[in-house]
Amino acid sequence: MNHNDLLEKIRDRMPTKRFEHTKGVATTAIHLAEKYGEDKDKAEIAGILHDVVKFADREWLKQNILSEQLDPMLLTFHHELWHGPVGSIVAKKEFFIEDEDILQSIRFHTTGRADMSNLEKIIYISDMIEPSRSFPGIEVLREKAEIDLEDAMISCVTHSIKFLIEKKQPVYPDSFHCYNDLLKRKEK
Repeated sequence: MNHNDLLEKIRDRMPTKRFEHTKGVATTAIHLAEKYGEDKDKAEIAGILHDVVKFADREWLKQNILSEQLDPMLLTFHHELWHGPVGSIVAKKEFFIEDEDILQSIRFHTTGRADMSNLEKIIYISDMIEPSRSFPGIEVLREKAEIDLEDAMISCVTHSIKFLIEKKQPVYPDSFHCYNDLLKRKEK
């Protein structure tokens, strides 16, 4: 499917601001894929579809988690985490995406996980640093993304975990597993 057609198909699924964010993630993902020798086409598709169900009805998301037998622990965490795993199912069923790396990139773009592929890291980072994002420390994250993918990923997941802890929000275990895995790999 043509990427412009893909963008048009998701436009009505989200508010204009989120659609602009989505385009920013796709553009950032293409840039990082090129920089780190990954497939730009796959990066763009994952970037376009990463938030495909972010604004779906909460009950519908819940029912998909149950019917698709996704990790039931998701339901004990904030509903903001649900759109990644359910989005990967929608990408496969509605948009006929078969590439597992793209699907995993969509699935784990909010939490990260241990043993992430470079494409998964690129989508996670792109979601955090795309041009419309603005928060204290983002420029440092953007700079790191231009220098070293692993260091940028460690910094991004650390930022996410700290943010949740400061807000007194629970942290999904995959985020801790991601952080620990990245540090262990860096030590080697």
